[in-house]
Amino acid sequence: MTTRLLHAEDHGDIEHAAQLLIAGGLVAVPTETVYGLGADASNPVAVARIFAVKGRPANHPLIVHVADLDHARRLSSDWSASAEVLGRTYWPGPASVLTPRSAVVPLEVTGGRQTVVVRVPRHPGTLRLLSRLHDLGSCGLAAPSANRFGAISPTTAEHVMTDLAEDIDAVLDGGPCDVGLESTIIDCTGDTAVILRPGAITHDAVSSALAEHGIAVTKRQGQDGESTDTAAIAPGMLRSHYAPSTRLEVFESDAELVEARRRHEDRGLKVVVVPRPVDDFDYSRSLYAALRECDGRHGDVMLALLPEDDGLGTAIRDRLLRASAER
Repeated sequence: MTTRLLHAEDHGDIEHAAQLLIAGGLVAVPTETVYGLGADASNPVAVARIFAVKGRPANHPLIVHVADLDHARRLSSDWSASAEVLGRTYWPGPASVLTPRSAVVPLEVTGGRQTVVVRVPRHPGTLRLLSRLHDLGSCGLAAPSANRFGAISPTTAEHVMTDLAEDIDAVLDGGPCDVGLESTIIDCTGDTAVILRPGAITHDAVSSALAEHGIAVTKRQGQDGESTDTAAIAPGMLRSHYAPSTRLEVFESDAELVEARRRHEDRGLKVVVVPRPVDDFDYSRSLYAALRECDGRHGDVMLALLPEDDGLGTAIRDRLLRASAER
């Protein structure tokens, strides 16, 4: 199979991508977070191809992307007040909600669970594609990150081509991702909303939006208590994820990183330090590209500095801690 490069600004290419997807193909698509490996969520056979290409366990759920809030509601059997508030506040954007699935969503999409994760992405080309898919009868686009399972997420079309080469039908090139980290996932199935995966929509932002409606929000417990079981209720919850091939070590301070570098180099190891921009927004946008570039230098160990556990820094820490976890 030869993977075709399409362009998100080209209406003919959008139509071609839609027809490929409706026919059961796999098309990588841009979003503001990372590139997703898309299949028609209404087609269980196409969805199964995602798991096969990624090497993803079949019990690990996928996010379904839709064009608007109305299509999101159709995927739920019990659309909660918290889901409605978050959808109205943050869509299109990097927020995903966990909600009870409706019969519209095949169990193959949800890893066999009775819940589904839904979001409306912000990328204009992908929104046009989603609207066209709905016109053609699709409930949405099932789309995890367009890479091998557990590896570094792609934030450019070139990353996708490097990772998946001849295994998919097309890549829709929409340029570099603006956010660079996967979406915030919020469990909206209960009376209290729970943040399952941190992202660019921060805990304070979620809490502020919901507090106006008398809805509380809590953080999920940290990853220290997580297992390696792939039967998570939402993506990105495994202890080891987003990982480079090279062993990654993370540090709270420059002094700790410098000391670790000295120790490794004294042992004759080749050390690669991941660049740490001062601004967390720059860190978020550049993190995965930097991890890929550093991994390509084939060092013995990579070292990275953790940002503060606050705001967007919480999401960056989450990805770095999982990338450095024992596999």
